[in-house]
Amino acid sequence: MIRAIVSMAILLSSAAFVHAQSECSRSMLQAATDSYIAAQKAGDLSKLSFAPQVRFSENMSATTKDKGLWNTALPIAFHRSIYDVGRCMTFTEAIVTEGGHPYVIGTRLKVKDGEVTEINSLVTDKDDWFFNADNYLKYSKAEDWSVLPVDNRVSRQELIDAGNQYLDAVFTDKLVQAPWGIPCARLEGGWYSNPKNDPHATCKMGIPEGVLYIVERSYVVDEELGTVNIFCRFGCNGMPDSHTFRLVDGKYRWVHTLSVNLTGKPLPSPKDVLGEELGGD
Repeated sequence: MIRAIVSMAILLSSAAFVHAQSECSRSMLQAATDSYIAAQKAGDLSKLSFAPQVRFSENMSATTKDKGLWNTALPIAFHRSIYDVGRCMTFTEAIVTEGGHPYVIGTRLKVKDGEVTEINSLVTDKDDWFFNADNYLKYSKAEDWSVLPVDNRVSRQELIDAGNQYLDAVFTDKLVQAPWGIPCARLEGGWYSNPKNDPHATCKMGIPEGVLYIVERSYVVDEELGTVNIFCRFGCNGMPDSHTFRLVDGKYRWVHTLSVNLTGKPLPSPKDVLGEELGGD
């Protein structure tokens, strides 16, 4: 009996130790994204603390540490991150407008015990969907993505549901009920749906016709910011995409999209698709 009690005590102690070793905190994730930004500015991944085994991906394809854009020093003009403490993951938007090659980059980090176990970047530039880094910088900086008061937040599952409802309502089933908010603005590559800051603007405008299945969805959720990021593809083996949603009081307030053109062919312009130039003017 005593031996059984001692064995149980050892087992519980070991479980508690493993749990403590695997705990995640917002400050740990913030330190990881700070290191990532420093590494990307310097083009030097040694500024990140990596686990012994790391998975590297760029534009949803496996790559190696020495081949990603993170090895190129970039003058980042602005960046914003969200922190998923439950899954110990982060998502960062980084905007580059100078240096001769503009980019908007969406990077996820997976962290364990303060070390990065996975880095996954979507890299957009001039050949990608509605791309305009100057516009992306202008409109992104003007938005308020600060921590929400507790009463204005919704649960993790509600954020995931809202992201899925948007993708389904816009691309697959127009009868899906999504939490449309007013005002709301979409920032797609560089095109902005509400450049005049209309208080009655909605994100429901400009919904494409037809059906396009959005697959391979995965999520990074930050309840404090009311934000969910979804990495996905437009159809099987289609365009890699990032959709990031900011919800206030459970309604869409801002939607950011980064979509990577893998075809090598020119994509339609905002005027072709929406009848508007970049910026929505």
